[in-house]
Amino acid sequence: MSGSSARSGTEAPESAEESEVPDPALTTGALARRLGVSPTTLRSWDRRYGIGPAVRDDGRHRRWTPQDVSVLERMCRLTSSGVPPAEAARVARQEADPTAPDIREQAVKRSRAGGALPLGDVRQECRGLARAAVRLDAPAVEQLLAAAVEEYGVVAAWHEVMMPTLHAVGRKWASSGDRYVEVEHLLSWHISTALRRCAPPVGREAEPLAAGPVVLACVPGEQHTLPIEALNAALVERGLPTRMFGAAVPAEALAAAVQRIGPTAVVLWAQARSTASLPLARHLADARWGVHGAWRRPLVLLGGPGWAGPVARDLLRPPSLKDALALLADAYPARTAADGY
Repeated sequence: MSGSSARSGTEAPESAEESEVPDPALTTGALARRLGVSPTTLRSWDRRYGIGPAVRDDGRHRRWTPQDVSVLERMCRLTSSGVPPAEAARVARQEADPTAPDIREQAVKRSRAGGALPLGDVRQECRGLARAAVRLDAPAVEQLLAAAVEEYGVVAAWHEVMMPTLHAVGRKWASSGDRYVEVEHLLSWHISTALRRCAPPVGREAEPLAAGPVVLACVPGEQHTLPIEALNAALVERGLPTRMFGAAVPAEALAAAVQRIGPTAVVLWAQARSTASLPLARHLADARWGVHGAWRRPLVLLGGPGWAGPVARDLLRPPSLKDALALLADAYPARTAADGY
């Protein structure tokens, strides 16, 4: 190029104003890709540990400066070496600014202000269980769940203690990014454990029954098992025979199991409409076994919100655990009558 606008090796240096243009701030997405973490993790660190951006456009959109990035890079190195996130955040912040307040105190204040779960009008046991779960106090959670089952029985404990607390944790998780996901996992695990401990009395199921057991299974692709675990525990509490197959049972395997067992009833759980399979339910309802001329077929119950919409008349869709239990108990009149139900 020619002319006065062309640059050359002897060009005068930039003005002081030009040389002091700051490095551009990064968006949360760009910084997440740079650090190899998720944007949700960055927002969580900001909220929980005070590791936040210096710039927020219009008070909402985060813009991370090079100084912010340096602090986060230090925190990532510390957490990768095994330092707990809260401690890593404290060290990273204070290394960057020794005069900064101790963020552990700030985090405690935020936790106390926003840590309560939205329980509403519930049993007092729910509040104690929620507090123990938020503290991640596993022994207390286990003890409270066992006490609820012992005092109220499986059905009432599920409807009035376990479900309200689970729903409160779920709402808090949904409104807080990835915060409280650890609370939900811990609570779900211990609820499952408490339900599985409802073992039948010794020798109870060994008594001969003309009817087969109740088969409980999630449809293929469905991982949510707690509701059918609660139903299984309630059936066991009443001395009724069950076969629990759990999450995501392949259609072919479930159909083969029904033919081998000859169950009185089959309970299919679908949490989402994307997993619910009416053809599978119809296939199981049409299953036959026994002696020619005296064929038997199972009662099929559809559980969960995934079955929303019209279904065939012979496919029952009880709205709650109580209703499902009543329908299944009717299939064992001799056993439930003997037990006083």
